[in-house]
Amino acid sequence: MRPRRQSSTCTASDRSAPRSSSDTAATSAAIILGHSGDIRRFPTAGHYARHNGTAPIEASSGPKARHRLNPRGDRQINHAIHTAALTQIAHDHPGGVYYARKLAEGKTNKEALRALKRRISDVIYRQLLADTSDRG
Repeated sequence: MRPRRQSSTCTASDRSAPRSSSDTAATSAAIILGHSGDIRRFPTAGHYARHNGTAPIEASSGPKARHRLNPRGDRQINHAIHTAALTQIAHDHPGGVYYARKLAEGKTNKEALRALKRRISDVIYRQLLADTSDRG
């Protein structure tokens, strides 16, 4: 005899209730860990950034050097990094200071956010690599 599945009823009020920041952080961490897989398959942080879509694509025209968002890559990891970047900007975190510095350098809001997302991607890569090497 198979075990019975428990049904969970979810009301509209449950779905619209705001999540706590720890719930969001845990969900983002699970997405990053689950979708990244074995981090050793990426030789550099640049390869990992390309995988998660935070490595910008050059879109220059004439003498003006510009970069645009990479539409490829794992969109779920990218979304988790985007959420982390917005949280860093909204609160008093080092990412917010980095974002403000990029704005002071003359970057647009989108360019500064793109730079912060890449920086967060690099931090995630280094941490996952360190965790992997600690395990053996």
